[in-house]
Amino acid sequence: MPDPATDAFVAHRNLLFTVAYEMLGSAADAEDALQETWLRWSAVDLDGIRDQRAYLVRMVTRQALMRVRSLGRRKESYVGSWLPEPLLTAPDVAEDVELAESVSMAMLLVLETLAPTERAVFVLREVFDLGYDEIADAVDKTPAAVRQIAHRARAHVAARRPRGEISPAETRHALAAFQRAVETGELQGLLDILAPDVVLIGDGGGIAQAVLDPIVGADAVARVLGPGLHHIDAASLRPAQVNGYPALILWRDGEVDTVLALRVEEGLITGFYSVRNPEKLSRLRQETALRR
Repeated sequence: MPDPATDAFVAHRNLLFTVAYEMLGSAADAEDALQETWLRWSAVDLDGIRDQRAYLVRMVTRQALMRVRSLGRRKESYVGSWLPEPLLTAPDVAEDVELAESVSMAMLLVLETLAPTERAVFVLREVFDLGYDEIADAVDKTPAAVRQIAHRARAHVAARRPRGEISPAETRHALAAFQRAVETGELQGLLDILAPDVVLIGDGGGIAQAVLDPIVGADAVARVLGPGLHHIDAASLRPAQVNGYPALILWRDGEVDTVLALRVEEGLITGFYSVRNPEKLSRLRQETALRR
């Protein structure tokens, strides 16, 4: 016998996961938020709900906001730099330019600089196009307050987001230069496309070896990358779509060892993001469906 509550939840599950993931940057925590949302949704009287999608989005937003605080405490004691959990994504994510940008490693790091409520308002308004009244219900603010928060969050993000539209073609070109450097040991082609203020961030979580602090500047990044490239088997580097954009996955002994994502602006690499914490690499064997 069909269950209307289950059918509605399944129909919107990918959307709800995407909302929670964009608010948290952690797939594991997003799944926990979905589980709590389902438990509450299954007890709701559906007859009194006009818009099931909006109602579910409000529910998962509240659950995600509750988890932001506990996640924040974990980040405070995290060993080294914290990067979002990378996701293997399907081609349809890349085709939705706004969705792809919103889940890119570069944008998720920008969202990390927002306060939790600002992040929720920005995601719900700018990515999912919810009305101010709906967002107000989700974050327990007045519509007028939500408008002010949205304005402040937009300005904050605009000052920090990548300059211009992120180009998958430019990202692939930069990744190809990295692969050539691995294959040949010749760094010059890669150095030529490093921005002067490029930043290298590694995330090993205290489990895998990685730079503990961000490395800033083309010369400093080159000094770190140069010796490391000699230890990479070029055949173990494979291209992939990660968080909506081209990336490289390094495999060792049949396991994902490292995910390398880039931030490319105006043809130059401004960010290297290397995720090596094995606890964050469990979703790289199959695609994660994202929707908005």
